[in-house]
Amino acid sequence: MVDMSMLYRILRRIRRLSVVCLLPLALLAAPGAATASAATAPGAATASAAATTAAHAAPASAAADARWGDRRLDEVAFLATHNAFTNYEDSRWSSVNQSESVRAQLDNGVRGLSLDTHWYERSTWLCVISFGSDCYPSDVYLCHGDCKTFAGATYALPRQSFQGTMQTVVDFLDTHPQEVVTVFLEDYVSADQLGQSLGRVRGLPELLFRPDDWSVRQHGWPKVADLVTAGKRLLVFSDRSDREHLGVMYDRSWTVSNYWSLGDMGNDLACVTRWPDVPLDRQEPGFRRLFTMSHHRNVPTVLTASLDNGAKLRNRIAEQCRTATGGRDPNYVSVDFHRLSDGSGHTPASIVAELNARR
Repeated sequence: MVDMSMLYRILRRIRRLSVVCLLPLALLAAPGAATASAATAPGAATASAAATTAAHAAPASAAADARWGDRRLDEVAFLATHNAFTNYEDSRWSSVNQSESVRAQLDNGVRGLSLDTHWYERSTWLCVISFGSDCYPSDVYLCHGDCKTFAGATYALPRQSFQGTMQTVVDFLDTHPQEVVTVFLEDYVSADQLGQSLGRVRGLPELLFRPDDWSVRQHGWPKVADLVTAGKRLLVFSDRSDREHLGVMYDRSWTVSNYWSLGDMGNDLACVTRWPDVPLDRQEPGFRRLFTMSHHRNVPTVLTASLDNGAKLRNRIAEQCRTATGGRDPNYVSVDFHRLSDGSGHTPASIVAELNARR
């Protein structure tokens, strides 16, 4: 019969020997464990993340400097499109200002977009008589007048939401990290309505440039390369003054602009101010407004745009607008049918490139 007390004493002796043998192995492993713990400590993780961010920021900054140099925002020219949303590709407009979609305009070098924002209240009647093709919710849409009056003329189907168009702009910027885009709003909605629409655009807050954060009024516009490096590559202007808290700048506070129309015959070439209280040559201490130049007629057509977009545009800048602004070149050149020209060898895009080469 097994002596149970003796068996118990043997087991206790084996357990003590195991502890003694394993203790040196644990001590040998401890330095490695301490190192691993230190590597995953919060401070080390933060330092590692900061180093990674700095490593990524350095090439981004170098690329921005190579692309933009030392030019400030008010020293750069951008191609812009008048009524960018009225085109044959985004919706079924009967009369258009552009021939291609907003995304295609951006892909083809346009960096300024003018949009008209209107509030559309959902209409059961329109939903019924359209057999379900016009059952859109109440929201901010891009219309050229009332959003219910004339399909194809004052609005088009499918309806173009402001949110959706701004998402197109943000998505473009996400895939083109060196580019800057400006949106000009002819604004017919309330600040709350506009803010709710902007609030649904994914990724917009991170891209939106706010001039007060950069002390623009005190120190002037920043270098474009700095905007690119900081990721603040979307500027939004409105002709309404009560939405700067949204990051939407009041155009009469930040820009000068010429009267928009060339007239029915296209011969009103004088560069006169759009706002009598804001002359084109306005001077302010430490700050220079951006100059937005419009060059299009009352009624857009392919033929008139072809006549207007070449040598006439180039000569108007040199002979009219440069004089009216006290020697300044435009920062934004806004045209209809931006890809059309008169065969002179000058196109809106080439003229903008020429302006940038002058600086």
